[in-house]
Amino acid sequence: MPRDRGQPHTPYFAALNRLLRAEGPGRPVLLIDLERLERNLERVRATFPRHAALRVVNKSLPSPKLLEHVLKAAGTRRQMVFHLPFLLQTARLFPEADVLLGKPLPARAVEGFYRDLPPTGFDPGRQLQWLVDTAERLGQYLALARGLGVRLRVNLEIDVGLHRGGFPEPAALAPALRLIRENPERLEFAGFMGYDAHVGKLPGFLEKPEVSLAKSQAAYRAFTGYLRSQFPDLWSPGLTFNGAGSPTFRLHGEGSPLNDVALGSALLKPLDFDLPLLADLEPAAFIATPVLKVLEGTTLPGLERFAPLLSRLNPNWARTHFIYGGRWPARPVSPGGLAENPLYGKSFNQAVLNGSGRTALEPDDYVFLRPYESEGVLLQFGDLRVVREGRIVATWPVFSEEA
Repeated sequence: MPRDRGQPHTPYFAALNRLLRAEGPGRPVLLIDLERLERNLERVRATFPRHAALRVVNKSLPSPKLLEHVLKAAGTRRQMVFHLPFLLQTARLFPEADVLLGKPLPARAVEGFYRDLPPTGFDPGRQLQWLVDTAERLGQYLALARGLGVRLRVNLEIDVGLHRGGFPEPAALAPALRLIRENPERLEFAGFMGYDAHVGKLPGFLEKPEVSLAKSQAAYRAFTGYLRSQFPDLWSPGLTFNGAGSPTFRLHGEGSPLNDVALGSALLKPLDFDLPLLADLEPAAFIATPVLKVLEGTTLPGLERFAPLLSRLNPNWARTHFIYGGRWPARPVSPGGLAENPLYGKSFNQAVLNGSGRTALEPDDYVFLRPYESEGVLLQFGDLRVVREGRIVATWPVFSEEA
């Protein structure tokens, strides 16, 4: 027989529950705990590679006010942007930003950026690096630059072991670097981006994390070495050598080839970032949703006669809670012991969470869930509710899918 896993809200979530019952909108919201976020920022800054600049990942913190808060506290204007509408909004709202694209965009999207670029003072010729993964795409960008009469700064995506595309080996750079060298009026070489998200994620019997890291850094050095030896005229001290991310930024010490390190999700620490290297960071983003109904027992359609037996066999099915909304990429964290019923089915409208009587939930109480990722999830609830010292101190809008 399963043990009773039910627990009432912890003091932290009990306080948030009282706050939302009194001041919440009565619908699902995304909470940002500003105190936890700021503590995470302090811990990140204390352990950040000293030789590298911090680049904040825009998609992981997709709210202009949230980004503004983080950028100011971190003392950086560097952002990594992945989505065309977000890029246009970044140019409008952060005209001083230093932007590196996090993925290669179709030439059609690049054309749309220049067509819709707002007149805010953001200068893409100085402040924007387009990510390019092949010589063929670079050729498309060159044709576009000629047609638009602009000069594009180009950062080349290199494969350092993740095998998600990009230039697979140093010699493969030659056609792209020659194209840049031969067209200085339209193209400028800005650096490399090599993402190492695979480090630490492979099963240990395949490859140990320290081996993956060493191989990744050796690959990066091979690319920079090729650039210096074969295209010394394109080398300059101001080049951007970007890489890492929230799971790996602390691995890039003084010997790392990177001078530009990206992170974002670590500051909110969603569930996928419960990693040993981030153990000192605190979850700072939660979905909070009201309980609509609380029913005794678990009664399933067609199995009504078994309802008393189900509750006796599993104390965690003693109560059925219908919540406002559901089916988010998230896991309930408070009250303890709540779980989806595998037999009832999933719902976007009124999800079912079973729990024991010890959860003590009543209608209009809130259930709190931790999202697995911050990107995407933060965009689903309208304005973010920002809490500090037990109060809602701000509502921050999120980026729009429309530029």
